[in-house]
Amino acid sequence: MAKIVPIPLPVSQESSRYSVPNLDRALSILEILSGAPDGMSLSEIAAALEIPTNSVFRISRTLEERGYLERNEATKRFCLTQKLLRLSCGPATGERSLTECALDAMRELRDDALETVLLGTLSDAEGVVIEQMPSKHSFRFVVDVGIRFALHTAAPGKAILAALPKAQAEAIIAKMPFTRFNARTITDRGLFWKELERTRVAGYGVDEGEENEGAHCVGAVILNRQRMPAGAVWITGPSSRVPAADFPRIGQRIAQAARQISEKLGHFAH
Repeated sequence: MAKIVPIPLPVSQESSRYSVPNLDRALSILEILSGAPDGMSLSEIAAALEIPTNSVFRISRTLEERGYLERNEATKRFCLTQKLLRLSCGPATGERSLTECALDAMRELRDDALETVLLGTLSDAEGVVIEQMPSKHSFRFVVDVGIRFALHTAAPGKAILAALPKAQAEAIIAKMPFTRFNARTITDRGLFWKELERTRVAGYGVDEGEENEGAHCVGAVILNRQRMPAGAVWITGPSSRVPAADFPRIGQRIAQAARQISEKLGHFAH
């Protein structure tokens, strides 16, 4: 375990009379967890910030209830969720939103693949569709923006989870119901972890009809400037037009589109 170095809370004498102590502590907890991809326990946070453990407990539980933190039940460690990321990607920041950054690449991908292209992100232990470019085929798969999807069957869900720090992925996977939709659905957590490792190595995730028979999906993760998953882009189409044999070729093309979007969000690979 790394040595914990106390971090003094930043309070100037001039502004201290206007500060809100618990808000200041909450922000300090968020800041210190942003540099701890594997999460931290209550005692570690308290020691690092030199504040009482009971205060850390109350503040952390409040942040958890509001969706800013997740607690791994096995390790008892807290880590950041994607909620701050979703807020920061909004138009109120003055920066381009995830959707705005993705539209050109989505349109190019749709015109290349001729299949429906979708954009989504995490929402607790599910995924949510936030934009789509419908296929130009007369027979095509189209979904409603805002619809939620299961992470264990979806190509974008696998791509995002595979790119998260292990502690954050564990916290999300612990809450996933692993509903069985058909014989192809992965319902065993151990097998799912192996699927995530294959996804990480390949650079893209796949759905070979694991929820909807005859529907195939291939997706890749989009990273932000902090090198964390901001969402995923993927294509979906009938298995006759998106056969498993073509997954590697399609996956590389989608990964390329994901990199283009990531760069617009400020992520640059080293």
